[in-house]
Amino acid sequence: MSNSKKKSEALLYHEFPTPGKIQVVPTTKYSTQRDLSLAYSPGVAEPCLAIEENPDDAYKYTAKGNLVAVISNGTAVLGLGDIGALAGKPVMEGKGLLFKIFADIDVFDIEVDTHDVEKFIETVKNIAPTFGGINLEDIKAPEAFEIERRLKEELDIPVMHDDQHGTAIISAAALKNAVEITGKDISKIKIIVNGAGAAAISCSRLYLAIGAKRENLVMCDSKGVIRRDIENLSQQKAEFATDRDLHTLEEAMIDADVFIGLSVGNVVTPAMLNTMAKDPIVFAMANPTPEIEYDLAVKTRKDIIMATGRSDFPNQVNNVLGFPFIFRGALDVRATGINEEMKIAAVHALANLAKEPVPEQVNITYGESHIEFGREYIIPKPFDHRLITEVPPAIAKAAMESGIAKNPITDWDAYKEALAERLGTGNKLLRRLMAKAKSNPKTIIFAEADHLNVLKAAQIVYDEGVGKPILMGDRTIIKELMNEINFDVDLPIIDPTALEEKERRHRFAKHYWEKRQRNGITLLAAQRLMRGRNYFAAMMVNEGEADSLVTGYSRSYPATVKPMIELIGKKEGVKKIAATNIMITKRGPMFFSDTAININPTAEELADICYMTSESMKMFGFDPNLAMLSFSNFGSSNSSAAEKVGEAAKIAHNKFPDLVVDGDLQADFALNPAMLKEKFPFSKLNGKKVNGLIFPGLESANIGYKLMKEFNNVESIGPIIMGLKKPVHIIQLGASVDEIVNIACVAIVHAQEKVKN
Repeated sequence: MSNSKKKSEALLYHEFPTPGKIQVVPTTKYSTQRDLSLAYSPGVAEPCLAIEENPDDAYKYTAKGNLVAVISNGTAVLGLGDIGALAGKPVMEGKGLLFKIFADIDVFDIEVDTHDVEKFIETVKNIAPTFGGINLEDIKAPEAFEIERRLKEELDIPVMHDDQHGTAIISAAALKNAVEITGKDISKIKIIVNGAGAAAISCSRLYLAIGAKRENLVMCDSKGVIRRDIENLSQQKAEFATDRDLHTLEEAMIDADVFIGLSVGNVVTPAMLNTMAKDPIVFAMANPTPEIEYDLAVKTRKDIIMATGRSDFPNQVNNVLGFPFIFRGALDVRATGINEEMKIAAVHALANLAKEPVPEQVNITYGESHIEFGREYIIPKPFDHRLITEVPPAIAKAAMESGIAKNPITDWDAYKEALAERLGTGNKLLRRLMAKAKSNPKTIIFAEADHLNVLKAAQIVYDEGVGKPILMGDRTIIKELMNEINFDVDLPIIDPTALEEKERRHRFAKHYWEKRQRNGITLLAAQRLMRGRNYFAAMMVNEGEADSLVTGYSRSYPATVKPMIELIGKKEGVKKIAATNIMITKRGPMFFSDTAININPTAEELADICYMTSESMKMFGFDPNLAMLSFSNFGSSNSSAAEKVGEAAKIAHNKFPDLVVDGDLQADFALNPAMLKEKFPFSKLNGKKVNGLIFPGLESANIGYKLMKEFNNVESIGPIIMGLKKPVHIIQLGASVDEIVNIACVAIVHAQEKVKN
């Protein structure tokens, strides 16, 4: 893309559809005069008086506890330099956006038009009561040091200059892991820091705090090595001046283990890189041009561990890994500051997270087939959703242990749940589902493991310990794909067409023929069918040679369902199987039925679908409250379609008297408790939160759930087949890895329930 096109796109992005990147959104009702009288005069007087009496009540009655100020004077903006407070506003808005999307923290950006340190400090102190925390941004050194020091001393809320400490925390986590990978001792490594600004000073201090030694650290500025014999050094530079007989960066690089670049692009040459010690660690963090280009560095030294500040290369040192989650933890315990203990806690939390198995969602986001801890992955990726549940608790604990938390956390499990919910309601169900599967892993057949997405899902199931995969398909292809994603595990691989499966094919065929011989199936036909993976896999489950099965990735749904019904059969009392999808919505998980099987069910069949849906919901730990949907409300239309739904509700009431279900109901009445209570106070759903929707037919159900997925980016688990004797589940054609993993967990939980029953 040309520079002119990039410039045009950037300007259009910031202008449309609304100028800027952030806005204020009301969090309370404001539609009536009564609402407004409570929001402003006269009702607002009550919280004002309460706060006057007890200032801490500001956290109870206002947004202060989740509000951070991003404050700058625009003197050191994003490598653009001193462009002024107003010109820096787009950056501050961008910082606000990151706070919100990564940690659900609200932000006001404040641009202070002064270079005077005292005036800046006075301004921030005067507006501080508005905020729960203050993020200083893009302020040049050495003024930044004094501003932060004074504000931390004089305010009782968290204050952090992210340009200093954000880079320090992230790079320290990366350094900790890089040193571990090389097998070196952090107390003995020789470190060269090129750059002597706010970030370089803060990084150096934090490296010492995690074990590096001052005598092994050499700092350079634009004039060369900072030595003690140089006159008029600033206090910060003097702190890192060396007595060693070194004058230039080139000299300092000889035998160095680590190079930390916080300076300008292209100051490190291949020749300099070649003078470094074995397994050099190079963090070239100048943006947009690193101190040495990534490709050139890795070409020059095959043994290098390289990090940059750029997203297009491995190991990006990105401050977004730090500041949203550090402030999140600090705000949640109402810390009176951000101290060294909290910063070090962040370092360890980030370093440890990089060693954990990487979720498939992260692989997909970054277009990778397999990310794992090593030379090209020493720090977590910014879009790793685990950051919010790992880093804030570490920060909160450190604040509590160091005595600066005014609102200590007592229930850490509940806190982690609350953090996860900030990134999307419904994640709790997925975690619960995976935890339940992991509690008693069962064998599960992946019938199309010679497809990459299916194999990657099997890898996740294995890595997470939620199940014991059996891989089915072409053995050669599966082995090639396993090598591609570095899935080096000895798992059963079954090819139903292989010679070694002849005996089992014939045994399965005989059993199938005996069951279906009066339905037009010959023994020869049965033997031919058993060469197909779906028939073979279903027989394995039927014969007790596997606990569960997932299939359907490359075949149409009807074609995959047929052998399952023929071989597995329906539960006792079930006339027709059905399917439900769990939709992970903002209002919580919602069950949609029937999304995949019955085109136009009768009233009796709809009632049975209600019951099967309720049983599935109970298995997931939900109390079912079901609405039977129509375009009418309780007989308001005499259409045969509406009457069918009303009749189904009556049948369900009589057949399953303990079931909370009602209809016929329009969707808005089903989902809006106030509307339902006002118009239909007799409904069995009054006072209940509807969490299951029974659609009148496949057309509406399938369209409805797919519209939700696309329009609202709602995650779906399913279709989950209901009514089969065995835990067999069919995914949608071309399902994503996450969808396959989710349905695999469902199948495993079903297998657990079958053993229990």
